[in-house]
Amino acid sequence: MPGSFGTVEDRPAPFAAPPFRIRAVNAPQHARNPIHTDEGARAAGYPSALVAGVTTYAYLTHPLAEGWGMPWVGSGGAEVRFRSPVFADDQLVCTPRVDADGSVAVAATVGDDHSVRAEVVAVLHGPAASPLRAGQVSEPVLEPVEVQLEGEWGAGYGAAVGDPFDLYTREGVVHPAVWPALANHVVHSQVARGSWVHVRSAVVHHAAVPVGSFAVVRAVVVRRFERSGERAVLDVRVEVDGVTVASIEHEAIVALPGT
Repeated sequence: MPGSFGTVEDRPAPFAAPPFRIRAVNAPQHARNPIHTDEGARAAGYPSALVAGVTTYAYLTHPLAEGWGMPWVGSGGAEVRFRSPVFADDQLVCTPRVDADGSVAVAATVGDDHSVRAEVVAVLHGPAASPLRAGQVSEPVLEPVEVQLEGEWGAGYGAAVGDPFDLYTREGVVHPAVWPALANHVVHSQVARGSWVHVRSAVVHHAAVPVGSFAVVRAVVVRRFERSGERAVLDVRVEVDGVTVASIEHEAIVALPGT
């Protein structure tokens, strides 16, 4: 299990969920990043628009929420890694697997060869919230972002990208894909230069958050390095009424090669 989450419970709750199949699409707001348009993707050397990583993550969470329900939404953890792009209109299959330690892995595959494009490893209960880490001294200070958790930041993130699963709208709580989406918002508005690519997130839920809540997103850049472009790793906390409701370690290629 990834070190981000500590140990898995000795007797985790039973998990059962079937594979989830969906045609991958981009939501309209993703066009803000040119890589999620055909024109911008081709300019970066791809054949067509890349589906936002956070949308692939939303699809991957479908079996997790179906299998574990609201307990995972309120206190679970998940680490997602993107191995290769998912393109708009790809037929995606998200297949869960229960591992011996009680964690659940979900692989997103495409095509007859079942090539794995992304995988998430999740636990029913993640660790308690920790303080935001210190950012690199050389990094500019990132401004806190204030947002109301509704609309694209609310319960309907999955529905906007074709997922009919209605747990979040029934419960009136924020979709778990909103947490890395908010980290993406910080990357896009304060860190990235031009087109950029989300490559990894480790997300821990500390509470199920009612739609309409007002949140503050705080983030720092904790590392930069070169690999297929310039990468940045951010530590991110989402707070509601001064209480941390989600913690995210978020990695992205913030400057593509040649930019």
